[in-house]
Amino acid sequence: MASSSPRTVEEIFKDYNARHSALVRALTYDVDDFYSQCDPDKENLCLYGHPNEAWEVALPAEEVPPELPEPALGINFARDGMNRKDWLSLVAVHSDCWLLSVAFYFGARLNRNERKRLFSMINDLPTIFEVVTGRKQVKDKPTVESRSKSRNSTKRSLDGQPRNNPKIADNSYKEDEEEQGDTFCGICGGGYNSDEFWIGCDNCERWYHGKCVKITPAKAEMIKFYNCPLCQKKVRQ
Repeated sequence: MASSSPRTVEEIFKDYNARHSALVRALTYDVDDFYSQCDPDKENLCLYGHPNEAWEVALPAEEVPPELPEPALGINFARDGMNRKDWLSLVAVHSDCWLLSVAFYFGARLNRNERKRLFSMINDLPTIFEVVTGRKQVKDKPTVESRSKSRNSTKRSLDGQPRNNPKIADNSYKEDEEEQGDTFCGICGGGYNSDEFWIGCDNCERWYHGKCVKITPAKAEMIKFYNCPLCQKKVRQ
């Protein structure tokens, strides 16, 4: 194992989270680009997520055995023989398996409690399959009628009227926080954090980090009906 490889639980999870974000982006926000790169006429192709949060469709490593576990081989061959959504779901499942294999490859020297803690941290994130298929969306939609999830910002309710949402420690606020804790960004897959600005799509009801969709709190106040990047792509198609 290279000296630069992650070794602690925190380092391994950071590596996992970055690769996870890359793969989620490939299969959602960048899905058209990913789809076009998986040409069935090309050789066996793999989908890689890298620690710098970049994704890549490439040939498998030539060395045997490889430095790291390899992702599913030949994902491009089934592309045109399956329904597009089913094919993307299949790639997502294999990507989840690959991420776990890489994480536990790095964690080979962890003890029992450390492995348990690592898996617990990983399990707090949605799987790529859950993000791609939208299986978390209904459960994760917050009950707070707001355009954003920034606790310190002025929020816009569903009727379009702004309302303040100050930090208050009442029971209803705590319940909202618990439900929002299970909400994940539709781009990077990251969990809800009250210190970050979020915005919800008025069409598909997915939620996003403002930074992931390049929307600031000030810009959000000017938007009457927000269509996320995924819904915008569907409209163009």
